[in-house]
Amino acid sequence: MPAVSSAQNPACTMQPLLVELQALEIELHHPGVRCSSQRLEQLLHPQFHEVGRSGRRYDRDTIVKFLGAQKTQPQVEPRNFAAHLLAEGCALLTYESAHRAADGTLQHHALRSSVWLRAPGPASWQLFYHQGTPAFLEP
Repeated sequence: MPAVSSAQNPACTMQPLLVELQALEIELHHPGVRCSSQRLEQLLHPQFHEVGRSGRRYDRDTIVKFLGAQKTQPQVEPRNFAAHLLAEGCALLTYESAHRAADGTLQHHALRSSVWLRAPGPASWQLFYHQGTPAFLEP
């Protein structure tokens, strides 16, 4: 399975995929700032589903409503992104994340996996599936 991480050589042929998917994923971390409900509907596949860090299952409508209603967002600190092309038009993005608390500490560490599908039109990629798994991550 071809893969590239954000720490690898930028000349790698997978680098454009990593850069594009990483930017889309990070956009989802800031729903009230850069990502309106309309944009969420563009980014999330109609059959989107998620298993959150809590182990709960969520569908697209639930996530769009929840993120659209948030007045403040946790400061998400993602790192160690890697992209894997699973098939033509289907990619897996993996990374680690944590929330930065008001005191500056990192909490709620998670290993994250997102399956992105190439979509026709201006969206280019849509998030089909996301999973967060609680994790202990070294600083």
